Amino acid sequence: MSVELKQRVVARALEEGFVAARVCRPWDVPEAAARLQAFVDAGYHGQMGWMADRMHWRGDPAALWPEARSVIMLAESYTPRHDPMAVVGKPDRGAISVYAQNKDYHDLVKKRLKRLGRWLIEAAGGDIKVFVDTAPVPEKALAQAAGLGWQGKHTNLVSRDFGNWAFLGSVFTTLDLPVDPAEGDHCGSCTSCLDVCPTDAFPVPYQLDARRCISYLTIEHKGPVDVDLRPGLGNHIYGCDDCLAACPWNKFAVAASDMRYAARDDLIAPLLADLAGLDDAGFRAKFSGSPIKRIGRDRFVRNVLYAIGNSGDLALRPTAQALADDPDPAVADAARWALDRLPA
Repeated sequence: MSVELKQRVVARALEEGFVAARVCRPWDVPEAAARLQAFVDAGYHGQMGWMADRMHWRGDPAALWPEARSVIMLAESYTPRHDPMAVVGKPDRGAISVYAQNKDYHDLVKKRLKRLGRWLIEAAGGDIKVFVDTAPVPEKALAQAAGLGWQGKHTNLVSRDFGNWAFLGSVFTTLDLPVDPAEGDHCGSCTSCLDVCPTDAFPVPYQLDARRCISYLTIEHKGPVDVDLRPGLGNHIYGCDDCLAACPWNKFAVAASDMRYAARDDLIAPLLADLAGLDDAGFRAKFSGSPIKRIGRDRFVRNVLYAIGNSGDLALRPTAQALADDPDPAVADAARWALDRLPA
């Protein structure tokens, strides 16, 4: 397949709003299977059973769709316009991960991928499949193989061109496109992302123990969080950006092209007292169209109560008291824990 078509694909991707597009083969990540197996064998996936399921696909993209000859890996910037760490110093406020402060990126990125895929079929034929996050695809490994960036010591993708505030998507195609060279590691001796982690979730550089990761604990973990880990959550109530924000390569971060990634004013630093009072209907209304909606009211309010317990703000004690007998056991447990941390 011609170099000219590849150039047109990249140009079209940039027109769609992606900040970068590169190409690799589905079989260019031979180390992915062993890395995934080691991660699961160590139990680092915690309650995320889906990571252990269909490992033959997740570890081998070529097995996911054997007919595919090329993978177009794409990056879409969601660089925040505000300092994401500013809220961490406000104990009466909740810290929500930047990517969840507006519309669900899965929907936005997938629509862009489908438009690019349709254009490719019209331009050159072939078949395509598009993926963004929810499929068993080792996106970060493929992105490195395609030259978009490298998996940093915090295990997220880092680019010398756009930092690490980026969503990844992929277009698998039966077309045989020219490939790009893989990207090497450029972390050097820097350990900023590791040093900033409040829960010591990195056993060693380039390895994450999700069971200690705030993003995992506030989003994926069901039921009460281990008591020893709760103080480390601070005021994080949905996800965590600490390791991403600490990366020096963000000096090259590219502004988000889609305004739907711009933070809603009410989600940059929301009051914990207001969020704790949400019932199920109020929660659904507030987070309609947001990825936060996926975890449900109970898990979200549980997180808010951990933040209240960490706040040291006695004015929040009545808020916790009101939830001490909540029908959800994890919420009630979190409320009682907060009360113990905020003595009358």
